[in-house]
This record gives sequence, structure tokens and C-alpha cells, in this order.
Amino acid sequence: MKRILRSLVLAEFAVAASAHAQSTATETATHGQQRPVVVASKPFGESYLLCEMFAQLLESRGMSVERRPGLGATEIAFGALRTGAIDAYPEYTGTGLVAVLHDSLPDSVMADSRAVFAHVARRFADEYGVRWLPPLGFQNTYAIAVTRATASKYHLRTLSDLARESPHLTAGFTADFIGRSDGLVGLSRVYGLHPRAVRPLAPAVKYQALASGAVDVIDGYSTDGLLARYDLVTLIDDRHFFPPYEAAALVNGKLESQIPNAVAALTLLSGRLDEKTMRQLNRRVEVDGEDVRVVAADELKTLGLIGGRQSTTRVEQARSGFARYMWDRRGELAVLTLRHLLLVGLALLAAVIVAVPLGLFLERTRPLAEPSIGALGVLQTIPSIALLAFMIPLLGVGVIPALVALWLYALYPIARGTYTGVRDADPDAVAAAEALGTTPVQRLMWVRLPLAAPVIMAGIRTAAVITVGAATLAAFIGAGGLGEPIVAGLALADTRMILSGALPAAALALVVDGVLGLVERLIAPAHRREGIWRRQAPLMRTPSV
Repeated sequence: MKRILRSLVLAEFAVAASAHAQSTATETATHGQQRPVVVASKPFGESYLLCEMFAQLLESRGMSVERRPGLGATEIAFGALRTGAIDAYPEYTGTGLVAVLHDSLPDSVMADSRAVFAHVARRFADEYGVRWLPPLGFQNTYAIAVTRATASKYHLRTLSDLARESPHLTAGFTADFIGRSDGLVGLSRVYGLHPRAVRPLAPAVKYQALASGAVDVIDGYSTDGLLARYDLVTLIDDRHFFPPYEAAALVNGKLESQIPNAVAALTLLSGRLDEKTMRQLNRRVEVDGEDVRVVAADELKTLGLIGGRQSTTRVEQARSGFARYMWDRRGELAVLTLRHLLLVGLALLAAVIVAVPLGLFLERTRPLAEPSIGALGVLQTIPSIALLAFMIPLLGVGVIPALVALWLYALYPIARGTYTGVRDADPDAVAAAEALGTTPVQRLMWVRLPLAAPVIMAGIRTAAVITVGAATLAAFIGAGGLGEPIVAGLALADTRMILSGALPAAALALVVDGVLGLVERLIAPAHRREGIWRRQAPLMRTPSV
């Protein structure tokens, strides 16, 4: 009876929301949309799929949408939402309760998904000004999985059984799961789970690692399509440790006042998806390799939320050859490559403008040189994704924080090369210039700097290659570039998608380094150009036919 009443309430709400969305869409078309709705996802398959469904639903109601798929873990996505850098993304109530609020509830309350949703929704609104829309209709709880062979060998059926045998097993968990209180930390406390070893694994590779025997147990999600593909055994949470994980759209509190029809449109999806449906959709994306956009559109058409016929895309087409895959996406890849090049070019230019004068200054104040350059070197030890995540509270997500992070990474090799090159310029040439009565500034500009040019350019070329590589991680904070297909491919276990970003990025690094090599030859002193040309020529010539 409660389920029937809840369905009636959601249906009535959806009808009202539909009427409101359609009327406000007309008003939007008349007066013009002030800005796009920014919709994001976390970096795993189901989140990509729900993000695309949100986006297409909004677009069908006449709104402009900006997609930011594959943001980092919960902390990054939620941080972007709080700062207003994004407007909405799919989240789960259990994650909100434990990973964001760091809260706990009595067991009697924890067993009631509606009570958990009400608690989380109230706390988020009060503390963060963030709104949970009504749940989508399914839960996606953690699923601790093992192969059937492992389950049979160790007689594993429940998490208590796993805890008993854990000293003999190697776990492969995602980094998010390892550090969360509703993950390994909590399982260790409640069940006494202490694996022999714990290996941090990316979501895309953990199932392959389990199937290959590299690890014995992994964390997954109950709606994962890959659970069925690998015929895994999901262990029973016999102590009811995991809270309810109802999926819902999480939206910035300002969205309703700025673009109210966006909230009305997103609410149309509430209560329309069940666990069986999500497993089927996830399988199409994760196992059959179908395009997320096609799968999202098909389901929205099935639900009657957007118009048009269902796609007839076949799995064989989805799994086409790599060359055909690249050719079909040539326009998209060209845009991503240009965006990537723009990120690298702007960050590198800013680094040259700052680091070269800094290196020259430090050469004149040598006692400060090594401490200052050493401080820049410390930045190189910070993992790229950590530095990008640190930028979000300060600068939000998108191009600006990515440029700042890439600029910081490029400073060290350029400053070090400038300082070393000027300091070690040919002493005889410098002495001869001094004997001719030149001033220190003249010696710097006419002798020391030209002699140091190859070393300075070596630093710039090193920084350029580093920046091209680091820029692929900018996709984790929505900056775009060739990291987008890499991040998406990792989340969807699609090797073609990964290579479609990785290969152009590698080619771009070679091209950038080659162009800077030509610049190095042009600006080198005349007496050194021939030697530089002889070193570079074998790399630049093509074999004769």
C-alpha cells in the first residue's frame, strides 16, 4: 500500500512538473535562456548514463546544456556543486549520508530508505544550500564480489564469511572505497575485514583484475552490468552495514531561482527507473559497448519523456574497428585536440612569461636561487589530480583551475633551465665581453642569454611535454581536452575510447616538442646552430623510398 501511495504521489508530481516544464520552456524560448545548465557526472558508467539522461531531458525542454562528465570522486563533484561550478549531477543518499555529511543513524532509521532520504535532504539544504530531487526509483548499493571459484574454495556467502577468510585474500578496491567510512574503513570496523593486501584499482580495471586472478575480491555496485558479464558472486551484507543508496538528482540550490524549469524537467525522471532497468541499461553501455548517448535517448523515449523513435544501433556497430571508430569521431576529436592545445599553449606561455624572468632574477641573487627553485620543485611531487582537486574550492571547475594547475607544473623546468643556463654561460665569452667594457645588463642580453638559449629551450620543451600529459587529467574537473575520452573510456572499460584520447595526446606531445626544437635552432647563437641541427635532423628526416 505504501508503495502504491508513493507511486501515485510521484505520478501526480510528475504531471504537474511536466506542465510547468512545458510552459516555462515556452517562456524560455521567448525571452532567451540566460545561461546553460551545467550537468556533471562522477567517473563510472552509471553516473555517465544518468548525466546524459539529465542532459537530454533538459534539452528536450528547450534548455541549453553544458556537459561535464567524469568529474573526480564525490569530494570533487560535490565541491563543484557547492561552489556553483556545476548545477546538477546524479548522487546516492548513502553516499551523501556517510561520505559528505559523515553522519550515522540508528539501525531502525537506516533500514527505512525514505527516512534516510528525508534526513539527508534536510541536512543538505540546511548546511549546503543543496537540494535533493525525489529519488529516481532504484538503489545502487555497494556490492562486494568474488568469482564463483573463490566463493566455492573459501565457502563465501556473506561478508562475515569474507571477513573470516580475508587474511588469505587480496582485495582490489577503488580509491574512493578504500578511504570512505562506508567502505573499507567501516567494513574493517564492523566485520573485522582485514585483507592480506589491498590494491587501489581504477573502476574500469577492477573487474578484469578479479577475472584474471590478480585480486580475489573487489567492490562494485549492485546495478553494474559487469557483475553478470563475469558471472560474479555478490556477498550478502548480513550485518546490514551499508545504508540505502537511492539514486537522485542533486542540484545547486540557486538553480531553481535562476532556471526553475530545469528543476521541473529533472523531476520528471523521479520514480521512473528501477534496478532491473538500470542493470539492463548499464549492461548495454559497459558490456555491449553501446554509445551512452544512444542508450540514454532510447530509455527516455521508452518512458515517453522525449519524442522520436528508438535507435536501431546494433552491438556490432558499437564494437566497430578502431580505425572506423576514430574516423566516425574525427570531428569531435579535432575539437578536443584544439581545446587540449589551447590549454597547453596558454599554460606554457604564462609559465614562460613568469619563469624566465624569475630564473634571470635568481641568477643575480644566487643565495635565494636553490631554495626558490626547490620550492617550485615541490609542486612536481604533488599528484596532478590532487592539485586539480585543490583548485576547485578556489576557482571552481573548468578551464581556469586547469590552466592554473598546468601553469604551476610548468614553472619548475623552465625556471631551472633559465637559471642554470645563464649561470653556466661560457665564462671566457663573458670575461671577453666584460673586458670590452660592457655593463652587466649588456653582458646578460648580448652574451649570457644567447649562450643560455639552448638550455632554456630544453627546460621549455620539457615543460611542454609534461603539460601535454598533465592536461589529460584536466578532464576530471571539466576542462575538456583529450582527457575526456580517456576518462570516459576508463569508466566504461572501452579501450577504443581510451586510445582515441591517448594516441592524439602522444602525437601532440611529439609535434609540440618538434616545433619547439625548431624554435631552439632559430634562437641559438649562430656558431651553435649547426650542431643543434645535426642533432635534430635524424629525428626530423623521413626514410627515403
